[in-house]
Amino acid sequence: LKFLFGPCALPALDLVDQRSVTRVVSPSGRTVYQVLGSSGKLYTCYSSCHFCTCPAFDFTVLQKNESLLCKHILAVYLSQAMGACQELSVSEEQLTNILLAEDEEEG
Repeated sequence: LKFLFGPCALPALDLVDQRSVTRVVSPSGRTVYQVLGSSGKLYTCYSSCHFCTCPAFDFTVLQKNESLLCKHILAVYLSQAMGACQELSVSEEQLTNILLAEDEEEG
């Protein structure tokens, strides 16, 4: 994994081991993932469009184009493959609030 994904592989595996990945699902089937980062901050990841709200994703993936993903996205993919995601069912309104909270933090 380290050969393929570089320095984010081991931290991503740590996140999986700590069961830090939660799959959040609404009744309509909309799904996002929340990852509790090593700093204690909660990041929202969208596996369907390969995006994470963390600063590392913004800087190394989007701005510098040095990597394909951050440790949070990799942890989501590994958790999916291993069946190691926590599950959380929320209402449509709760999911909307999760998504809007991310917009407020960014703006």
